[in-house]
Amino acid sequence: MKALYMVFATGMLLATSCTPESKEVSTNDISNSQTADGSAKSSLPDMKFEEETHDFGRITQGEKVAFAFKFKNTGSSNLIISAANGSCGCTIPDYPKKPIAPGEEAAIDVVFNSEGKSGLAEKSVTLVTNCEPSTKIIYIKANIIVPTSTNSNESPTFTH
Repeated sequence: MKALYMVFATGMLLATSCTPESKEVSTNDISNSQTADGSAKSSLPDMKFEEETHDFGRITQGEKVAFAFKFKNTGSSNLIISAANGSCGCTIPDYPKKPIAPGEEAAIDVVFNSEGKSGLAEKSVTLVTNCEPSTKIIYIKANIIVPTSTNSNESPTFTH
């Protein structure tokens, strides 16, 4: 019985030690800018956007629309964006992969695909940076209009 237990324990140890290492960057990978006494470090990057929310207004269902969220590093050290994630598969961000020097301007390009969507849509892109705080969220909005059929054989739909 003891031998069976040892074989089982060894198998469990091997099974858990062979899990693949995660390659994704998380907010824990970004250095904390606070010192041990709670004061902030003085040489941090700072990300200032021209606008943090963009409203596309009325768009037609199926349209792909894009917007460049322009920003400037107003801090005193290089700004690094380690990740940018859309709130759904319909919102695709593209961000600078190289450090942005102090005083330099750059943009986060966001493409929104309205295929299969209707009505008011509000989506977000979460950025992971070496700023304080380490995450920044930018937003897009759109009022998606479903095109009306131009087929004369169809009956109109009436609402009461």
